[in-house]
Amino acid sequence: MPPQPAVTPGAPDRERTAPDRERTAERLLASSAKLSFNPLKDVDWDADPVPGAYYCPPRHLSLYGTDLWERMTEGERIELSKHEVASIASVGIWFEEILMQMLLRHAFDRDPTSNHVQYALTEIADECRHSIMFARMIEKMGAPAYGAGFVAHNLGRLFKAISTHSQTFGGTMYVEEILDAFQREMMNDDTLQPLTRQVSRIHVIEEARHISYAREELVRKRLGFLQRRWEQLFLGVVVYFATTALIHPRVYAAVGLDPKVGKAVARANPHWRSTKIEMAQKVIGVLDRAGLVGAANRWLLRAAGVIA
Repeated sequence: MPPQPAVTPGAPDRERTAPDRERTAERLLASSAKLSFNPLKDVDWDADPVPGAYYCPPRHLSLYGTDLWERMTEGERIELSKHEVASIASVGIWFEEILMQMLLRHAFDRDPTSNHVQYALTEIADECRHSIMFARMIEKMGAPAYGAGFVAHNLGRLFKAISTHSQTFGGTMYVEEILDAFQREMMNDDTLQPLTRQVSRIHVIEEARHISYAREELVRKRLGFLQRRWEQLFLGVVVYFATTALIHPRVYAAVGLDPKVGKAVARANPHWRSTKIEMAQKVIGVLDRAGLVGAANRWLLRAAGVIA
């Protein structure tokens, strides 16, 4: 077994670069060296959109199956798919920017010569490229960068500054996993726009490493009873705002609908709720096994529409 690297004085004693943590990071660094992308070169930004093709599967759209959906033309439905993808991508940028700052905080007190910290820095570099990729996609589609909304955006300022270990990696697991579930289907559906398929493929491949890194860090932490309840509550707030921010109400105005009406219809839509439960099912299970789902946050998860 290779010797354990030294740790800076500020590092917590129980985190003195455990061998399994180093082995995980070594594997992820090797994978990054073997299979990483440059979205500026690896996405065909010059290709024109394919007429009549959706930007994501119609069944995943927030109005799918409603009376409003039935009254929309095919062109309006495709346009809605474009704007909902743009909204989700802009929320992805919002959270990736939060994540990069949390990872820097995580690395700050730890040994930079360790594989663990070097992979954290590698992930930050990945997230920089992903944010640029999402921004370029939104621009290429001719849609606005809707963002997470005023409340969620400013709560992000607080979260990135004070998040604990469990909140950092639990929040990361949640957002990355729901995006992963959404994009895995998109990248394999050749009826969709090539642009969103290419972007989804790059993101899914690279995020698999990020999810693995976060999952192992998440289960590494042992929580006492009171701390577990606090972590559950705070993480529930993160899940609620990250989920409800996915579809900005202004996307409905882009297809001639009243944003307030569109938001209310989507909120009551059982198909949209089923989609959110489907996308979140895997990660909610991981969070539950880590002790981060319980009485303190089930009501928030239910309000977010990610559990029944």
